[in-house]
Amino acid sequence: MKQEALLYTDFKDLKLFRRGKVRDVYDLADKLLIVSTDRISCFDVVLPCGIPYKGKVLNSLSCFWFDFLKEVITSHFLTSDVNEYPPELQKYKDTLEGRSMLAKKTNSLPVECVVRGYLSGSGWKEYNKTRSVCGIKLPAGLLESSKLPEILFTPSTKADSGHDQNVTLGYIEDMLGKEITTGIQDASIEIYKKAGNYALERGIIIADTKFEFGKLGGQVILIDEVLTPDSSRFWPKKEYAPGRPQPSFDKQFVRDYLEGLDWNKTPPAPMLPEEIIRKTSQKYLEAFRLLTGRELPL
Repeated sequence: MKQEALLYTDFKDLKLFRRGKVRDVYDLADKLLIVSTDRISCFDVVLPCGIPYKGKVLNSLSCFWFDFLKEVITSHFLTSDVNEYPPELQKYKDTLEGRSMLAKKTNSLPVECVVRGYLSGSGWKEYNKTRSVCGIKLPAGLLESSKLPEILFTPSTKADSGHDQNVTLGYIEDMLGKEITTGIQDASIEIYKKAGNYALERGIIIADTKFEFGKLGGQVILIDEVLTPDSSRFWPKKEYAPGRPQPSFDKQFVRDYLEGLDWNKTPPAPMLPEEIIRKTSQKYLEAFRLLTGRELPL
């Protein structure tokens, strides 16, 4: 399993709309071309090395979930079949195959819709200090990785660089209005429940995740990526045991490695050893196999 990681694209005759931490997005006038590279970021810093197959997993999993959730909510997804792309993109077919999609253009809402079903990460750290998560009071006695008494909706600001900031529902209501805020909260929780129940049957616990939404006309729809190892914590169900950190299918494996280094979490980030890159690639591929029931075409 050896493939060179794709770190960036440079389609000079296309208009670059945005280059994010992982995705290169091109403006096709009436739609967007979204390309998932193999870049990986940790602690809001893009690492100098990529993870082979990562972009294909992110893209293919998002396509899978958009289809799975289509009865719950409309999304921006149009197609990931490169043969259906406009003629001017066909010369990039080899690069785009498996790691790209065409999507509707929307006005994205400036909020990350974080949903938590389990107590982990920053939520666990905050709980230890305040017995609450994002201002939501929780009962005493919960352990690290405990299943929460109820699903929590804990929104944050959306930062293209640097850290997102946790905010209250009131903050979002002031920004977007009560109707839209209630809509994205209800949708986020419904998506999490439906996907979470499905994933559990496939042997994966979705501990938490984040969604993004955009407005198209008067409709709020699901955009960006959805329920991938980059936007979610995936834990193997058979190894789940509260009271400790959990093994995972996401980039927590890389975070844990970096935490053990003498690095101040500011650029430039260190290179990853080949073994860490290989194991991380395997984790992404395994998550795809378990959730979809098929092997990723390599």
